[in-house]
Amino acid sequence: MTKPVFINEKIKNFKKKITISGDKSLSIRWALMASQAIGKSKAYNLLNSEDVLSTMNCLKKLGIKIIFNKNYCEINGLGLNGFDYKKNLTLNAGNSGTLGRLILGLLIHCPYKIKLIGDKSLSKRDFSRVINPLQNFGANFYQNKKTSLPLNIQGTKYVRPIKYYENRGSAQCKSSVMFAALNTSGKTLIKAKKSRDHTEILFKNLKIPIKIKKKKNFDLIEVEGKKNFHAFNYKIPADISSSAFFIVLTLLSKTSELTIKNVNLNPSRIGVITILKKMGAKIILKNKKIYKGEKISDIFVKSVKSLKAINCPSNLNASAIDEFLIIFLVAARAKGVSYFKNLSELNQKESPRLKLGSKILNMMGIKTILTNNSIKIFGQPDIKLNKNIEIKNYLKDHRIFMMSSIAALSFGGKWTIHDPDSIKTSFPSFLKIIKKLGGKIKKWN
Repeated sequence: MTKPVFINEKIKNFKKKITISGDKSLSIRWALMASQAIGKSKAYNLLNSEDVLSTMNCLKKLGIKIIFNKNYCEINGLGLNGFDYKKNLTLNAGNSGTLGRLILGLLIHCPYKIKLIGDKSLSKRDFSRVINPLQNFGANFYQNKKTSLPLNIQGTKYVRPIKYYENRGSAQCKSSVMFAALNTSGKTLIKAKKSRDHTEILFKNLKIPIKIKKKKNFDLIEVEGKKNFHAFNYKIPADISSSAFFIVLTLLSKTSELTIKNVNLNPSRIGVITILKKMGAKIILKNKKIYKGEKISDIFVKSVKSLKAINCPSNLNASAIDEFLIIFLVAARAKGVSYFKNLSELNQKESPRLKLGSKILNMMGIKTILTNNSIKIFGQPDIKLNKNIEIKNYLKDHRIFMMSSIAALSFGGKWTIHDPDSIKTSFPSFLKIIKKLGGKIKKWN
């Protein structure tokens, strides 16, 4: 068990420019796609986190050669279905739902049983949403529990394309099916509720045969499989989900300004910016450009005197699903009652985030009304904390740790926050950046 950190002092005002680590979703997807390409692919600004390291370790076990250089990571791809399968293989996805679900889509041809495991948190998450469609492709699953890890997958020679309906807005489930389709002859048809579209953009950029029809609430996707593609290099932009913590830290301080350089602002990921602007945030996007189909920009944010409550439109949920915890802190400072609904997906993450987010707000003295899929937050614009708060037993969820840290630096009080190592899954440099901005964090001796 890692020693906790202590925060007992609000952050002072700052005017800074920072650079954030590479996007986690793109880092993992680049690695998995590079393993399926023919030749040597390089990634620059690859996120150096436990989730990405777990991805590399899984690929190495499947016979993929990976070299880490000072400035880049190189993967020698062996083409579609090029993995070197061995008997009695165990793959450990660690804490990563993205890795766990996506890699299963690449294993539908494996001739032997492969065991997929994960940490305590990942082992509580529902995998039935990828098991069911992958079984339709022809893959076989043998698991002790019906819907969770550990599970065993064995592929088949007789993979067939499918029609798949994804109705929860899960990019992980959609992408797993797309990865399976990549290795399947014929055309796989997907009707998917709106969610992140990084995989679709990557497919397009690599000239993999894909057709997309965008409707109001869902996308129709057609993937034609068994089409080899060549190695590719990628400069991974900064992660909007990681950036969001510092956007909110700036908003909740008195007279601060912050510029975050070169952030991935894919339209399926910027719900947090839309929501915060509706709440009165001053956020300006500068130096906009397109890189390999992804929208990239610098983000300028400035603190404001007052923030207003929001009745958050549910159609923004999918594009802000990883940022709601930090949005809740803005609602805690806003004038009025904020309402967030249809958020049951939050409880399918590394921890039951909706429940734990509400609990942390209550510990701060913020009134909430919680259901299994919604939360009302009664904002207190003048709140000043002068109490002891201890955050523990949260399944080592990195976003709970980071939310708590931002709350401590923004609202005051004396905070003891356990399991700081949780940030290694997605954002190892989080505490370093806080210190760069002037935040004081003490480690337990």
